[in-house]
Amino acid sequence: MTKHRPFNIEIDKLTRSIENAISKDSFKTDILELTSSDIRKLKKEDWKFDWKTETKYADRKVYKLVILENPNIIQGLISLQDRYDHVFMPLIESAKFNRGERKVYLGVPGNLVAFACKWSFEKGYEGYVSFESKTKLMEHYKKTLNAHILFGNFMAIDSKSASKLVEQYFKKYL
Repeated sequence: MTKHRPFNIEIDKLTRSIENAISKDSFKTDILELTSSDIRKLKKEDWKFDWKTETKYADRKVYKLVILENPNIIQGLISLQDRYDHVFMPLIESAKFNRGERKVYLGVPGNLVAFACKWSFEKGYEGYVSFESKTKLMEHYKKTLNAHILFGNFMAIDSKSASKLVEQYFKKYL
């Protein structure tokens, strides 16, 4: 079994794409598979997790969130694992400039989780997604993502909740 870390990311706001924290302008996004060229550009000081190592796991895919009009700047990253009956999210992270009180964009984590749900639907798993949560954030994920506890710190997003997220972020896919 490959290692993963409990989710420790706040779902700051569920938006329709991502939203500038100050101007409230909304920007259309795209989620693409992380390339080797992207990996070379990632700076260790800008990311908490080692995404280069994450891309080496054969059973995972890493995706990047970008603004359509500015695809060279990565807004956030997510690692997904096909568990053959649902999708597991080993890691998720907002770019350094999208964390904390002075973040540039809202909605990055929600957008990435919605993508995981969309991927689950595409794989025929009815939107089911699971992840391990930090204990202190379990209530937060219950409220923001309508996730429920499977056991211990493991949580899941069911088909109904996944549908709502996918509809919000990827309406054109439903």
